[in-house]
Amino acid sequence: MNLRQATADDLLGMQNCNLHNLPENYQLKYYLYHIATWPQLSFVAEDDNGRIVGYVLAKMDEEPGQVAHGHITSLSVMRNYRRLGLAEKLMKLSQRAMVETFNAEYASLHVRKNNTAAFSLYKDNLKFSIHEVEKGYYADGEDAYDMRLTFRK
Repeated sequence: MNLRQATADDLLGMQNCNLHNLPENYQLKYYLYHIATWPQLSFVAEDDNGRIVGYVLAKMDEEPGQVAHGHITSLSVMRNYRRLGLAEKLMKLSQRAMVETFNAEYASLHVRKNNTAAFSLYKDNLKFSIHEVEKGYYADGEDAYDMRLTFRK
């Protein structure tokens, strides 16, 4: 297994991984925007054949008057490659890049309230905490946990 920074050449593989695993799907230009704007923050996991089996897509939120913070846009690992620690490793690579490259103070993400596996990963393994509940956040009306992880200085 190879974990590395994502490039534009990985976009189709990342999108494929997303389409197979997640209900929130993005157009290719959305992935390209992330890779072009914040190339340091997104990572992929590829198998021995070079196939993308997981990814984390991330960006920086640098709004005027607010502290710099990263945001995990999407995280996905193909079903056959779950429970190997790939999601956690991808997340930690992205988080480290947020701090080292952009001096981020925290990372944020959204997760469906009913996605217990992802919630457990974020809360128990990665130590994110619930910042607030966003009612009807997803297109199907499901609520989301807005979660945050404050980085140690």
